[in-house]
Amino acid sequence: MHTHHRSRVAAACAFALVALAPPAADAANRPEDWPVRIERESHDYVVEADGRYVETVETATKVLKASGVDYARDDSIGYSASIQQADVVTAYTLKADGRRIDVPPGNFQVSSSRGRDGDSPIYSDRTSLTVVFPDLAVGDTTVLRYRLTAKEPMFPGQFSVIAGFDPTTYFGDVRISIDAPAALRATWSAPKLTLAKDRTRDGRRLLEWTWRNREPVDPDTLQDGLYEFERYPGYAFTTFDGYADIARAYGARAEPKAAVTPRIAALADEIAGDAKAPREVAKRLYDWVAKNIAYAGNCIGIGAVVPRDLDVVLDNRMGDCKDHATLLQALLRAKGIENTQALVNAGNLYTLPKIPVVSMVNHVINYVPSLDLYLDSTSSQTPFGSLPDAVAGKRVLLVDGYRDDSVAPMPDRAREWQKMRSQVEIAADGRVKGTVRVEVAGDTAIVARRQMQEAGAMPEDVVKSYFRSRGLIGDGSVRVDTGDPAATDRFAMEADFEVESMVTVPGGFEVSPWFLSLRPIQSLVASQLPDPGKPAGAGACGGTRSQESYVYAFAPELRIAAIPPDMAVAEGPVSYRATYRREGNRIVVERSLDDNTPGPTCTAEYNAAYGRLMKQVMQNLRAQIVYLRSADAAH
Repeated sequence: MHTHHRSRVAAACAFALVALAPPAADAANRPEDWPVRIERESHDYVVEADGRYVETVETATKVLKASGVDYARDDSIGYSASIQQADVVTAYTLKADGRRIDVPPGNFQVSSSRGRDGDSPIYSDRTSLTVVFPDLAVGDTTVLRYRLTAKEPMFPGQFSVIAGFDPTTYFGDVRISIDAPAALRATWSAPKLTLAKDRTRDGRRLLEWTWRNREPVDPDTLQDGLYEFERYPGYAFTTFDGYADIARAYGARAEPKAAVTPRIAALADEIAGDAKAPREVAKRLYDWVAKNIAYAGNCIGIGAVVPRDLDVVLDNRMGDCKDHATLLQALLRAKGIENTQALVNAGNLYTLPKIPVVSMVNHVINYVPSLDLYLDSTSSQTPFGSLPDAVAGKRVLLVDGYRDDSVAPMPDRAREWQKMRSQVEIAADGRVKGTVRVEVAGDTAIVARRQMQEAGAMPEDVVKSYFRSRGLIGDGSVRVDTGDPAATDRFAMEADFEVESMVTVPGGFEVSPWFLSLRPIQSLVASQLPDPGKPAGAGACGGTRSQESYVYAFAPELRIAAIPPDMAVAEGPVSYRATYRREGNRIVVERSLDDNTPGPTCTAEYNAAYGRLMKQVMQNLRAQIVYLRSADAAH
């Protein structure tokens, strides 16, 4: 969304051209804290029938505080030099007393990405034109008017743009206009904006909207972590008939890049090896691409929406999401596994705008129909068969076999769990000796196993180093339970440790892992606590499961004075249970968090109830075991 920023980005270097975000609801957005404010902003687009366009932007930014002087002193225009041209029309400092000081020629600086000896760069031709405003002080206003000319359309014969404005930010006057051929088939939407002009003359149609926001809304009233274009001020204009049209336009350029060449065929055979079953073949190909092709953006002209040639990707062992998807598509085809690319939004957008705009799908993955399987090889830590959270549960645009209802699957939460068992002996002098075993399942286990394999042998002093970093003197060892090599979705580690003066005597402590835990309940709950005093909003969500078992054995010289109360609470698909049992001078604790929240998004009402439950649970988690010396207990 448009907000107080000093870098004007003309085009991004993934598949998207623009990214929208929900309003930033924080204290820095309050009027009394603003260092600057936007007095005037305009965007004027002149679109041609072939998709080329000229955008003229003007902003007037007033400095309100001393901290805003450095903030507003310079402004940058970013663009792709191979297909765009940026020209400053006017730039000046308007002093508080009305004097105008034009930006001198020496205050313009151009920085560009170039290859050696004038050759083309490998992944970016991003260029930045920076303007430095002279003699700037509190009360002054910077005015910048520039023109961005698109010399080549991203998609021939098509144009689309979308932008939103933050209702928690001051905007004096905003004006948007789009001048396009009247014969150009187009749709548009401008929620919260006022239509000021809609006229047709000499074969062209001019649309103009205005908006102002001189009394911004309270940030605390906008708590949604999800962005829906139609709910906020903004504008969208497109010549695409629908999202299927966007998928076809992308596929027309991407599909030819996925040709099965002799090099691709030989590589696919080498990677697949002796695998015959399609799923195992697909897994080997996916794992190879995820591991061997580093991620690198494609920011060179139409490279923002067109994959690189696969020879370039293989020679350099790098590529962006389009390159990953195209390479994997070709490798799978080489082994007779038909698949297609799929466009998706990898940000916090779960509902695509009704107006189909290219930039709303900013990521590319693969879909294998015969296996009903989605693959994202850019996420190197995501196991085969799963998707990263940024993609899971979202609408996808299939290039081949497009359907309006295609949705990437959610993770199988039933596969994801942790079990931790810990036994600890507490000596009278505060020394602690213990053992712990952690078992995890699902994607967490696959990632943990892979990371352990890549890291190699466990350092001998890992326990000593861990406690030393916490100001303690300790020692011990960690062992990896290799278990069944075929059970890749199971992983276990165990450790023993002995630590001097770890607890104070007499004293107390919360029940929590002292060493080795991947999904501790206390951390899971703490991460879900609501912000105090702020209403809950809709947001991304998902479940998890964790079980913990503790046995604390106190020395005979110590006596247990208090233990936390048992708790059993539930709200919808989420439950927490904890028991604290005293057995002589031992305490046995059993706790479990069973969160079956389906996701990928939850309503404000659900999140409010969820937050109340987490607050209850945290009170129990913070309760302490209290112990005394026997002599103190006698008194």
